[in-house]
Amino acid sequence: MRQYLNNHRRLVLATVAFALAGAQFALPGTAKAQSASAVASVTATASHGLASFKSIKQINAGDLNVGYVDEGPANGPVVILLHGWPYDINSFIDVVPLLTNAGYRVIVPHLRGYGTTRFLDPNAVRNGQPAALASDVVALMDALKIDKAVLAGYDWGARTADIVAALWPQRVKGLVSVSGYLIGSQEAGKQVLPPNAEQQWWYQFYFATERGRAGYEKNRHDFAKLIWQTASPQWHFDDTTFDRSAANLENPDHVAVTIHNYRWRLGLANGEAKYNELEARLAKFPSIAVPAITMEGDANGAPHPDAAAYAKRFTGKYKHELVTGGIGHNLPQEAPRAFADAVIEVDHF
Repeated sequence: MRQYLNNHRRLVLATVAFALAGAQFALPGTAKAQSASAVASVTATASHGLASFKSIKQINAGDLNVGYVDEGPANGPVVILLHGWPYDINSFIDVVPLLTNAGYRVIVPHLRGYGTTRFLDPNAVRNGQPAALASDVVALMDALKIDKAVLAGYDWGARTADIVAALWPQRVKGLVSVSGYLIGSQEAGKQVLPPNAEQQWWYQFYFATERGRAGYEKNRHDFAKLIWQTASPQWHFDDTTFDRSAANLENPDHVAVTIHNYRWRLGLANGEAKYNELEARLAKFPSIAVPAITMEGDANGAPHPDAAAYAKRFTGKYKHELVTGGIGHNLPQEAPRAFADAVIEVDHF
């Protein structure tokens, strides 16, 4: 996974995960993004700031009772930070104080299936489809009476932030998205890839089986650590750092939401009808017009698209930043200063 992919292979990989591939270039493109490139160099290290967040609040929002961090001045401009899989809110443990010290109110929710977030209806589908996660963010903003915020995330969180920015642009002041434009569709996810590209997604195919579901249920701690290690091969996190996050994967809905997410991407699981209209819009690969900064670590061991493949999807003021120094997939935790700086910068675009 550490091999650098050429542009063609990255586009191919993007077909499954992020639905960029041929569809991106086949769609009419009149984008006029104001783009720039930047390189920041940092060193990947384990978290050494806050030991843990002071408190986790709870609020009913949409289908969920959401556990979330709420730090900083109550009247400050709002930033919502969205984590990925198999990570948790502690990816932002060193980002939050940087932003609160700059005057921001920072909200960091546990996504559905993580930490203290729970479904309100015990019989609800443990749905992990992208439109559901994005709707959760909008519902949380409504519950907290937040009209507009800067959204920033990576992995599942970046995809979720991208979707909110594309479908609810009036709610998004700015966007920071690690690995760029991650909006996809089931149809794109069904496309066959070359063997070396398919190999990168071994866990997605594993999760498509009952053995995979049972294996993740039984071994989620070791499974998550393996993903951390392969996705960030130069990040030297310690056991304390990992265990702090792994504890939030013990949510009773975590496995079901994870399995549904990856099976849905391959067209092996149905979504909920209430999200059909949103998914239909996403399948057209909508552009993102809000001010945006995309980021990538130079040592990201997870499959990810090349920045050149998605730049034209951002039609507002736009910048891409490559963070060097051995930075992997969990960019906010590996390079918190670079991530926080991007949030502040996009807020002032």
